[in-house]
Amino acid sequence: MAICNPIEPITEDDETLRRVLRDADLPPLLPALAHITGDLTLIAPDLQPPRRAKDAFIAPQGGMDEETQERAREAAFQALRRFRDGGCRVAGDLGTAEMRRLMRFLTGEVSEDYEPLLMQELGLAEDVGRRLATTPGAGAQVDHAVVVVGGGMSGLAAAHHLDQAGLSFVVLERNDDVGGVWFENDYPGCRLDTNNFAYSYSFAQKDDWLQQYSRQSAIQGYFRDVAGEFGLRDRIRFGTQVVEARFDDETCTWTVLTRDRDGTESSVTAQAVITAVGQLNQPNYPDVPGRDSFAGPSFHTARWDHDVKLAGQRVAVIGTGASAYQVIPSIADEVAELVVFQRTPPWALPAPTYHDDIAPGLQWLFRHVPYYARWFRFYQFWIAVDGMHAFAVVDPDWREPGSVSAPNARLRAQLTEHIRSQYTDRPDLLDKVVPSYPPYAKRMLRDNGVWASTLKRDHVSLVSVGIAEITERGVRTRDGVEHEVDVIIYGTGFRASDFLSSMTVTGRAGRDLHEHWNGDARAYLGITVPGFPNFFSLYGPNTNLVLNGSIFMFSELAMNYVLECLRLLGSTGRRAMEVRADVVDAFNERIDRANRSMAWGIPEVRNWYKNATGRVSQNWPLHTLEYWRLTRRPAPDDYLFL
Repeated sequence: MAICNPIEPITEDDETLRRVLRDADLPPLLPALAHITGDLTLIAPDLQPPRRAKDAFIAPQGGMDEETQERAREAAFQALRRFRDGGCRVAGDLGTAEMRRLMRFLTGEVSEDYEPLLMQELGLAEDVGRRLATTPGAGAQVDHAVVVVGGGMSGLAAAHHLDQAGLSFVVLERNDDVGGVWFENDYPGCRLDTNNFAYSYSFAQKDDWLQQYSRQSAIQGYFRDVAGEFGLRDRIRFGTQVVEARFDDETCTWTVLTRDRDGTESSVTAQAVITAVGQLNQPNYPDVPGRDSFAGPSFHTARWDHDVKLAGQRVAVIGTGASAYQVIPSIADEVAELVVFQRTPPWALPAPTYHDDIAPGLQWLFRHVPYYARWFRFYQFWIAVDGMHAFAVVDPDWREPGSVSAPNARLRAQLTEHIRSQYTDRPDLLDKVVPSYPPYAKRMLRDNGVWASTLKRDHVSLVSVGIAEITERGVRTRDGVEHEVDVIIYGTGFRASDFLSSMTVTGRAGRDLHEHWNGDARAYLGITVPGFPNFFSLYGPNTNLVLNGSIFMFSELAMNYVLECLRLLGSTGRRAMEVRADVVDAFNERIDRANRSMAWGIPEVRNWYKNATGRVSQNWPLHTLEYWRLTRRPAPDDYLFL
């Protein structure tokens, strides 16, 4: 299957055009039509969607009122008809000024400094992986210029851009296929909870998604297609676990030790190492007494045991986070009894179409209107650039319990009312399902009503009493009740703050990375660490996104920075570069200060964003565009050269 299919000519009659436009997402359709026709009246100010949402609930059609929507549909209809009758010929390339007007129709006035980023996300910019004129450390005898650890989302981004840059590389992947977490997590109900048009590479945009929140199989299929179409699969060694990466002070090269499926160990040498192992790859099991004593089958959602048949069984699910939130409604129909053990209830934004297919008319428009899928993706990206940032910022003078600011309190009231409306027939559940913590203090989920309808079923029980122990027969809670079950499923998340815990990393002068971090991982821009020359990470510490931007974009921006580092290194004629400790310290002081000012950083809240020290080591707390600015190119003075 192609990632982006050829555009089909329009042969349908006027009535069909009007019908498909009822399903159109109008804000991005208008600049798409202006792009292909050159008719800039389609982006007139009176058709422009509102700049900011009034609240955190995303309004249909970008908040356009009904009268504006009808005028926009009529303008789009006339443009489509002219395009069809003119033989579906796309107008010539638009100039910079015209493209700026198209983008600002959706973004509003933004600094021209950000235009390269916007063009990248539109998929029309130069690939960041342009060829390096000089290979860094070319005199060293190594197997490859770069070793990439991991073949998931970030690893494939690294591989593509390294290939574009003309560098020799190999990707080491422990699994049997690409995809990372989307290969490993195949539990029932597994799907995206972010829009999958934005959850894709800028260089590999897909126009035929069947849903906006795609299932695991569709996301995994996308990664397979990317690996195939960009010729990356032959550069990946599957079934290869990285055991250790060790820097040689004399040669300024890295030796990466690996272990294959049958236990055979080998090594590969490189001038640089890029780790792309992600943050959500080591399952977290609760520290509960007796966990190994249960007589029946038990497993984590990320290691789903498909040999265990749940039909007719009494099943316990421990946890109500993101994975459990998807699993529980998906298995409820087949089990005889379902006991859900909840420590804290989740907040979830209303998403009525969460499980729905994309409307037929919108799919038709993606197939027939050049660039529409790109503009649609661009709009989804832009909505999330600043996202709901304002709703999570702490007001230091705010004192209302359960919220951190007036906007956060307003959001809390909206979400609470949404929850209450679903439990009018079950008031006994309300105290259990309305969170006491502020919105965005923990991960926000998506709600289309399925969660509430599942919890209200006769054979489903929600237990909010804490777990005392796991017994041979089931789960005993702190009130002394033993809940006898046949199967236990752990939906208890990941050891997200244990960065690179699956491998040993030894840097300059024998420095051990994990001893250096001491349980508190820190890196400059999430990418590079003092004492570890030519060692880079994608999706590293403090680059997780909670409510703003695209994690794909962050990995691509980080990879741009890595390539610029290698370009700088090659221009100096030196063999290795290492970020200065004072640069990292100053950066992390800024990040820590910003995280403490966000809902997820307040002391009263426990979440997976914080490590064992209580520091938020996962999240990016600043605006998305700030990461773009910081990753444009390295400052030579920030580095030591060897």
